[in-house]
Amino acid sequence: MKLFGPATGVGSLPGGDAREAAKTVTGSFEDFPYLAELPARGPGADMIGRTTGMLVDLYAHVEPSGWRISDRPGRDTKRARSWLGEDLDALEEFTQGYEGPLKVQAVGPWTLAAALELRGGEAALGDAGARRDLAGSLAEGLRAHLADVARRVPGTDLVLQLDEPSLIAVLRGQIRTASGYRTHRAVDRQVVESALRDVMAVHDGPVVVHSCAPDVPFALLRRAGAAGVSFDFSLLTERDEEAIGEAVEGGTKLFAGVVPSTDTALSDPGGSVMGVRTLWRRLGLNPGTLAESVVVTPTCGLAGASPGYARAALAHCSRAARSLADNPE
Repeated sequence: MKLFGPATGVGSLPGGDAREAAKTVTGSFEDFPYLAELPARGPGADMIGRTTGMLVDLYAHVEPSGWRISDRPGRDTKRARSWLGEDLDALEEFTQGYEGPLKVQAVGPWTLAAALELRGGEAALGDAGARRDLAGSLAEGLRAHLADVARRVPGTDLVLQLDEPSLIAVLRGQIRTASGYRTHRAVDRQVVESALRDVMAVHDGPVVVHSCAPDVPFALLRRAGAAGVSFDFSLLTERDEEAIGEAVEGGTKLFAGVVPSTDTALSDPGGSVMGVRTLWRRLGLNPGTLAESVVVTPTCGLAGASPGYARAALAHCSRAARSLADNPE
């Protein structure tokens, strides 16, 4: 059983046609497709809205300030669930007979707590009880979601990706309060790690954590149980190198975001992974392990790209991964 393919996408795509998105993804990544997100459709199709639609016994609706917890499922929850169902129908159609890794994404507990407002308007992040309830609800929702995908695409090996773009800000106390004048207190690293571990535990397959922010906490994510870490390769600094070397030697898969996620001229595929090869040499790692240690991805979701560029970027990821496998040196 192969846990991962050589290349995949991060999550979002431009446009609003679920069938077109599923066709693009399965055509681009024959070895590692994923369930695309189409936030251009509006609230409920966005990353936070989609994940709130998965929650169990917790609901949310849209306010001018963002998503807020509700007493009961309303129009926004129903819309989020309906769009997810549409996306799953399309994926099911285009993965008939597919066997291999398949990735699904959801927002992780800390970014969700930073984004979801309690009834008074403050983020759930500031209330330890609310955070626990949210993480528990998310875990139950993900369990049901993964079971649904497994029923629809039998024979696949599911990979769960938790999107945590706000994780660093949570750890550093940089999430602003509703007034904007203060920030929520930094959350203890052990508390952060524990909640991530509990949510990851719902899946008996591999879990990847994605963050396109600088200073990704590789060691913390690995201790929490992440089998892979997805990140924007262009944001790496020398400070990250030791943690990356340890991650590779510990068997953690690197989802290296090397292809820009907004419209630009794409270099040749080999050029896109040149930085990965250089890093490998600097760390003294065996070039022969490159292809088995790295999954090539865009730097982040492609929602802000044009449809034509998004298609080109996904195809470019596959070609860059081939270059890495053929010429590791």
